[in-house]
Amino acid sequence: MTKVVLITGATAGIGAACARLFAANGWRVIGTGRRGDRLRALQDELGEAFLPLVLDMRDLNALESLAELSGEWGGLDLLLNNAGLAPPAEPLHEQDREHLEQVIETNISGLVVLTRALLPRLIERKGAVINLSSVAATYPYRGGAVYGGTKAFVRQFSLDLRCDLAGTGVRVTSIEPGMVETEFTLVRTGGDQAASEALYANMEPMTAEDLAQTIWWVATLPTHLNINTLELMPTSQSFAGFTVARKG
Repeated sequence: MTKVVLITGATAGIGAACARLFAANGWRVIGTGRRGDRLRALQDELGEAFLPLVLDMRDLNALESLAELSGEWGGLDLLLNNAGLAPPAEPLHEQDREHLEQVIETNISGLVVLTRALLPRLIERKGAVINLSSVAATYPYRGGAVYGGTKAFVRQFSLDLRCDLAGTGVRVTSIEPGMVETEFTLVRTGGDQAASEALYANMEPMTAEDLAQTIWWVATLPTHLNINTLELMPTSQSFAGFTVARKG
């Protein structure tokens, strides 16, 4: 039986790298994202193994409709909740409300609605859910109140979902990476290439392919093993020190 994975945010970065890796290993890949041109290019590359679905994680009705997929795409062995974004890294009172709402709706509401809709199919196949959280769920930084808060939700959601699914055979994992060089910073800064280059300058960040290999490892472990949470960073990144505001 050919296995099927649904990957949100498959248009670039970790999602696209995972689509390529899973397809190369014989899986059927359903990829979602907002940029239809990127999805079509990935379909041209991967062929019949890839099903592109253009949708926004904030369109909750469209997410729920994915439960109606049938035929060769009807089974589901893995849901990879990869789609996510962050607002500009500014203090909360300086951030635009619309940006904050977009992040919360994408990182939390969309993830919950999609997962809920697809759980019956995952239970039927004794599949797995892998959620992309972040080290921001654990380590605070200036400007990260909303993004870090959403990723802390993803981590806790994953742990509690494990409790809900006890006895079903479905595995749940929260992957919590540090610095990965993708388009993440470009999106966060509104396309500021210089800011992205400065962030990753003179260090060796993880790559989308590094994360894809990690996700593949988790997904293909023996089914009696569950990785609850997995935190990883590049060697050149470590934990932030305490910040002290000094007078004068």
